[in-house]
Amino acid sequence: MTDSEVRAYLQENGYPQHLVREGRAGLIRRWREFVEQVERGYDLGLEDYRNDLDIRGILRLVGAEDAEVLALDERLRAQLIPVRHRIWESAPGEVFWDFGYPRNAGEELLEGLRSENFLES
Repeated sequence: MTDSEVRAYLQENGYPQHLVREGRAGLIRRWREFVEQVERGYDLGLEDYRNDLDIRGILRLVGAEDAEVLALDERLRAQLIPVRHRIWESAPGEVFWDFGYPRNAGEELLEGLRSENFLES
């Protein structure tokens, strides 16, 4: 999709206006910032983590999986501890990012994962 098509898709599907305004470039920037945050240490909670995963799902839906996004994916993959059960459903299929959490997750995320039985207490 072109950037104007991405914006139209986001608008038509009720995404927040800040995502619509920023378009494809904004989605990629947000994904990059999320990956960098995971590399530094993810200190937000489970709902924030799921919202961040949604950005990647949107990138897949709008066909914005270019070389930069795929390189960011590999950086993220290296930071995740895999789990058997899906933490979130950001995109159709068995996408790796929905089946893992950061190795350096902060206590708030770990607590959320424990409360939903993704981790043992």
